[in-house]
Amino acid sequence: MSSTPTAELRWRPTAPVDLARTLGPLCHGAGDPTARFVGGTFWWACRTPAGPGTLALTAAGTDVLARAGGDGRASTDVLARAWGSGADWLLAAVPGLLGDSDDWSALDVSGHRVLAEVHRHRPGVRLTRTGLVLHSLVPACLEQRVTGQEAFRAWRLLTRAYGEPAPGPAEPRMWLPAEPSRLLAVPSWDWHRFGVDAKRYRAIRAVATVANRLEECVELAQTAGLDAARKRLALVPGVGPWTVAETTVRALGDPDAVSVGDFHLSNVVGFALTGAARTDDATMLELLAPWAGQRARVVKLILLSGLTPPKFGPRFSPKDMSRI
Repeated sequence: MSSTPTAELRWRPTAPVDLARTLGPLCHGAGDPTARFVGGTFWWACRTPAGPGTLALTAAGTDVLARAGGDGRASTDVLARAWGSGADWLLAAVPGLLGDSDDWSALDVSGHRVLAEVHRHRPGVRLTRTGLVLHSLVPACLEQRVTGQEAFRAWRLLTRAYGEPAPGPAEPRMWLPAEPSRLLAVPSWDWHRFGVDAKRYRAIRAVATVANRLEECVELAQTAGLDAARKRLALVPGVGPWTVAETTVRALGDPDAVSVGDFHLSNVVGFALTGAARTDDATMLELLAPWAGQRARVVKLILLSGLTPPKFGPRFSPKDMSRI
């Protein structure tokens, strides 16, 4: 593997950009073989419409944006390096990945002191937009109704078993996610070994069967609107509102995505906005209603605030399906 990039550019953002907090949602666990931060650089391996590629993004001139403890200030430039046949596509996608068109100027959280403080101190936070639906949809299917630990393990094992090494330098070792044809070829015993139950792997098989139509959601969102893209995703058996929201917020930069049905989110939102220890999905949606059209941005600020409700009862323990 060559350490010399196929293509590279220095891109100057038009507004503050926080690499860690903008791109962090693309990492499905610390061991994600397709996306990770290493030494202040974000590495991302994916299958683009132009072919496989690996992208490395580094804040040039200062490392403050790439560190989790950074203050969100903008650097002078972002250095983008790319490898593989998808290199040019990836470089063209950099502004979208870093939320260059994600406009927060109309978001008003002045009525909530904590959110206003987070918004003021994190001016570089944006919603990413990858433009790749399947890359977000498959891990979202794996994350349905299980702990993050279980889902991240399954994504890691699936990718290493049915994906392939990504173009680029030997270190860090990046992997391409499995192609749709390879997902359809995974036998039931391997899904079991990965800890994935029948309901989730059937959803992934349904997704892989219509992968091309789902990738069209990127163009559909631009021509017919985000709601049209959401509706197409929801037509796939096993893809419900939670999975749709988890996909559109990453792949399409959906500013109004809310993960209804999440085990923790409604409680976190309710506690941040009202102080209530427990909140259901219906109440969460009522609380977020004043920000209709921008609810994903408000949820992001809430998650960055660090406000979490008190815990009651024993901690939920993951089940190791592969041992059943």
